[in-house]
Amino acid sequence: MTAETSDIDGLADRSRTPPTVAVVDAQSPGNVGTIARAMKNFGFDELLLVDPPALDPDGEAYGFAGHAREDILPNATEVSFDHLVENYHTIGCTAVTNEDDHSHVRFPYSTPSELPDRLATVEAPTALVFGRERVGLTNDELAQIDEICSIPAAADYPVLNLGQAATITLYELRSLTLTDEETQLPDLERVRAPEPTIDRVYDQWAELLEELNHPVEKREKTMRMLRRVYGRADLTTGEAIALLGLLRRATERPAEQ
Repeated sequence: MTAETSDIDGLADRSRTPPTVAVVDAQSPGNVGTIARAMKNFGFDELLLVDPPALDPDGEAYGFAGHAREDILPNATEVSFDHLVENYHTIGCTAVTNEDDHSHVRFPYSTPSELPDRLATVEAPTALVFGRERVGLTNDELAQIDEICSIPAAADYPVLNLGQAATITLYELRSLTLTDEETQLPDLERVRAPEPTIDRVYDQWAELLEELNHPVEKREKTMRMLRRVYGRADLTTGEAIALLGLLRRATERPAEQ
């Protein structure tokens, strides 16, 4: 972990999306590692630490960090809280406990799901600031923060573990870091069976309904229902071909008998 240097000042001078992640006075090295891992999961790469615990390469921070132990965690930079306030548009991540517009330290606020649209248009380097495990960010610190983010939770117990809160927030902001092509999820448009193949499934259903002597007056309604069901399912080519085989076999059975 490097000390705060003029290199950091140069880095903070440029606008950046996605935001930097900053953790203030974390008590547990494991939570720092958990946050680094969540950053790796969702495409964030710059970690700033204010008054961090010792991060032993053989300790729990690196143990909890997963693959983030290879880059994000060892490249984390120690800075002061003043540095964050002076060089970044800061978003303080904290629980909001029944405050209203008369309590300006914690109001107004956004939820994590609302932040991507807001931050995408901020023409300044931004930092998500997470506080301590037990007390989060102090009121004095919150008074210096530009805006507040809070995760909606049960009113009788809204406080989340530091690592959990960071993971939820970074997940909601993943659209700032990852395109659909950069996630592990398949592209439904790409894997969906071609329309001619799906049309063959509908044609085979029509043949089966005829072979089964399904009432003529009900066939059109039945076909509409099948199209809605398969339309929601987004059949892949393999699924459509498997269905075609089953439907053909079912259509042949009455004729065989």
